[in-house]
Amino acid sequence: MTDPTPRPVLVTGGNRGIGLAIARDLREAGHPVVVGCRSGEAPDGLDAVTLDVTDAESVDAAFTEAEKIVGAPMGGLVANAGITRDQLLLRMTDEDVDTVLDTNLVGAIRCARRATRSLMRAKGGRIVLVSSVVALYGSPGQVNYAASKAGLVGVARSLTRELGARRITVNVVAPGYIDTAMTEELPEDLKATYRGLIPAGRFGAPEEVAAAVRFLVSDAAAYVSGAVIPVDGGLGMGH
Repeated sequence: MTDPTPRPVLVTGGNRGIGLAIARDLREAGHPVVVGCRSGEAPDGLDAVTLDVTDAESVDAAFTEAEKIVGAPMGGLVANAGITRDQLLLRMTDEDVDTVLDTNLVGAIRCARRATRSLMRAKGGRIVLVSSVVALYGSPGQVNYAASKAGLVGVARSLTRELGARRITVNVVAPGYIDTAMTEELPEDLKATYRGLIPAGRFGAPEEVAAAVRFLVSDAAAYVSGAVIPVDGGLGMGH
């Protein structure tokens, strides 16, 4: 079913995996969708713009171009772009830390800051930050990644207090282990170990994350803000 209020939405990192599933699902719900990615290449007929979340000028240009494409201010942002540089902390370099934080956390802040201008012009809208179960559950070898994803919770809750009166909601979706190209590369014994930790007994599908994002973008979620929605099969138990 399509949502009653179509909102132009920019999905960062929307050219593959979870981001692509989100972009497709929002389009099916009736929202004009523009994908932001480094390559600027549009997947599966979606509109796309070149976007480097580590560069404020690129972020501004991407929003400007996306709004030209849809012919209106963006009414939503899904900040999904992210990277990993996994390593035990004793072996983790400053570059490993800085690169992950600048992309996953500061990049999302840059996008949210630019999106806020558009959402105010649109007189309301939605920001959804894609975090991870690792943010609050923890994971060895992912200190930098966990820190970047945990920081998104503080961003969402601070922005909720800043923007709530302007009919703008800001929420976090925290996926667990999802079937993507990244998890497909894991050794089978490690996959089995991870599945054993998940109460649902399986990895999730990208479409299941997309469904949570679709709800948060919809009119039905107008009174939901500052929330962290886990999509992890019970792994994190809401932590």
